[in-house]
Amino acid sequence: MISKIITTLALVLIGYMFYKNNSMPSYLGVDGGQLARMPSTPNAVSSQTKIPEKQVQPIAFDDLATAKARALAALKTLGRNEVVTDSGDYVHAVFTTPLMRFHDDVELYFDADNGVMHYRSQSRTGYSDAGVNRARYDEFVQAFRQTNG
Repeated sequence: MISKIITTLALVLIGYMFYKNNSMPSYLGVDGGQLARMPSTPNAVSSQTKIPEKQVQPIAFDDLATAKARALAALKTLGRNEVVTDSGDYVHAVFTTPLMRFHDDVELYFDADNGVMHYRSQSRTGYSDAGVNRARYDEFVQAFRQTNG
C-alpha cells in the first residue's frame, strides 16, 4: 500500500515538473521598466534585484540597435536556445539543457534612456540550479563583449 502511494506521488511530481518545464511562465516581460521579481528559490539571477546572491550587473551600451544585434549574436554563440520574443527593447530566449531538457528563460531589457541592458535568467523547474544561470550570464557577457553584432 505504501509503495503505491509513493509511486503515485512520484508520478504526480514528475507530471507537475513536466508541465512546469513546458509551460511559458505568465510573469515574463517588462512592466514599468522592470523585469519580473526574483523567485524565493535560488535558481535565478537578475540585474534588477537587490538580493546579493541573485544579483548580476547590467551591461552598458551606447547604441540600442548595435547592442541588440550584439546580444542576439551572443545568444546564437551560446547555442541551445531559441529566441521566442524579439520586440523593440525586449528579448526573451528559452535555453534547453542538453541532458534533462530543462527550460530556462533568459530575458534582456534594453533601457536606452540609461544605456544599460538588464538581464534576467531563471530555471522553470527545480529548486537549485547549481549556479547554471549565473554561469550563463558570465558566458553571455563574454560573448556580448567579443561580438561585433
